[in-house]
Amino acid sequence: MYTTQMEAARKGIVTEQLKIVAEKERMTAEELMPLVAEGKVVICANKNHSCLEPEGIGSMLRTKINVNLGVSRDCKDYDTEMKKVLEAVSMGAHSIMDLSSHGDTQPFRKKLTAECPIMIGTVPVYDAVIHYQRDLAELSAKDFLDVIRLHAENGVDFVTLHCGITRKTIEQIRNHKRKMNLVSRGGSLVFAWMCMTGEENPFYQYYDEILEICREYDVTISLGDACRPGCLADASDVCQIEELVKLGELTKRAWERDVQVMVEGPGHMPMDQIAANMKIQQTICMGAPFYVLGPLVTDIAPGYDHITAAIGGAMAAACGASFLCYVTPAEHLALPNLEDVKQGVIASRIAAHAADIAKGIRGAREQDDAMAKARRELDWEKQWECAIDPETAKRIRAERKPEQEDTCSMCGKFCAVRSMNKALAGEYIDIL
Repeated sequence: MYTTQMEAARKGIVTEQLKIVAEKERMTAEELMPLVAEGKVVICANKNHSCLEPEGIGSMLRTKINVNLGVSRDCKDYDTEMKKVLEAVSMGAHSIMDLSSHGDTQPFRKKLTAECPIMIGTVPVYDAVIHYQRDLAELSAKDFLDVIRLHAENGVDFVTLHCGITRKTIEQIRNHKRKMNLVSRGGSLVFAWMCMTGEENPFYQYYDEILEICREYDVTISLGDACRPGCLADASDVCQIEELVKLGELTKRAWERDVQVMVEGPGHMPMDQIAANMKIQQTICMGAPFYVLGPLVTDIAPGYDHITAAIGGAMAAACGASFLCYVTPAEHLALPNLEDVKQGVIASRIAAHAADIAKGIRGAREQDDAMAKARRELDWEKQWECAIDPETAKRIRAERKPEQEDTCSMCGKFCAVRSMNKALAGEYIDIL
C-alpha cells in the first residue's frame, strides 16, 4: 500500500498515474520512478480528483503551463470563469489555479475537480477570509489549516502555501527598503496577519500538521515565494534568497513525510540574472521542480506583459524551471478576459516549447521539423496541423488571401520557397 505518488515510487510501485506520465514523456516507468522518488518530478494527483489526466512536472520533462483565474469582487461571474477554464484546456494548458477572492468559492472549486481533466491548484489563504467571512486579524491558525483540509477534500491537486516567511521577515522588509515591498498577494496576507496578531506564520509554525493533511490526500505543496521580486530593482536581493533557503529546508521536511513539493520563484528579473537564479534554486532545493511567474524581464510593458513573461519564461525553462505560470496582457491592470487568457496561454506555450527544444526534451522538435517540411511543400493544411494556434493562422491567411494559392499576399510570385522548388525541379520560374 502507499499514500502518495512519492511513497509509491520509493517502494517501487508503478502507479497508474506514473505509467500515464511516463508514456506522455516518452520514458519508461523505470526511468521516471527514481525521479519521483527523489522529488525531482512531481505528479500532482489528489485522490479525490477522479477525472484527472495526470501530468509530471520536472526539469527533465516537457515544460508545463499553469493558468490563473477566478472571480473577484469586481468580476463575479463564475460562468465566465468556467468559459476561461474550457478555453485554457483547449489551448493546451496543464493546470488551472483558482484564485477566487469573492463569494461562495467551494461550488466552483468542486466543479473544477469534478469536470476539469487538468491539475487544479489553489491558494488557501485567499479562501480563508471568504470561507469564514471574517477579517484577516480575526482568523486563527486553526482556521487556515481547516481551509487547507477543505481544499484537499475538494480534490485540489496542489496548494500554494507561503511557509517561508517568518516574523524575522517583518524586520527584513522594514529595514531593507525594497522598492515594491511584497507583491505576492498570499505573502502579503500572511505578512499582514503576523503584523496584526503578533503571532508566527501559521503555515510555518504548523508545517508538520499541514504535511499530514497533504499526505492523506496526496496534495502537492507549492512552496510560495512571498518575497518574489515585483520589480527589477528587487531581484535577487537578501529577502528573496533568504526565503529560498528556508524553502529548501521545508522541501527536505516534506520529502521526509513522502509529500511532493514544488518551489515557486520570481517574479520580475533582469535577463542576466535568470540562469543564476535557476541554478541557485536547484542547488538549495535539491532539484525540486521550480515554478516561476514569468519571470518578467522588464517593468515597463503593461498591456504586453505576456511577451515580457514569455521571454523570461523561455530563458528560465531552458535553464531548469519546470512549470511556467502564464502571464496575460491584463497583468498589473485587470482581471483577464477570455481573449487575455488565450494570449497568455499561447505566449507561455511558445516559451515552454522553445525551452524544451533547447533542453533536448524527447520529441520536442518533431512538430517544428514537420512544419518546415509543410512550408517547403507549400502545404497549407499540413501547416495548420503543425501550428500552435491553427485558428489564428487560418484567419490571418483568409483575411489577406493571395492571388494564387501557392503563395501568400506578402511575397506573391517572389516567394523564395516557390522559386527554389521550381529551380531545383528544372522548371521555368514565372515572376511577372
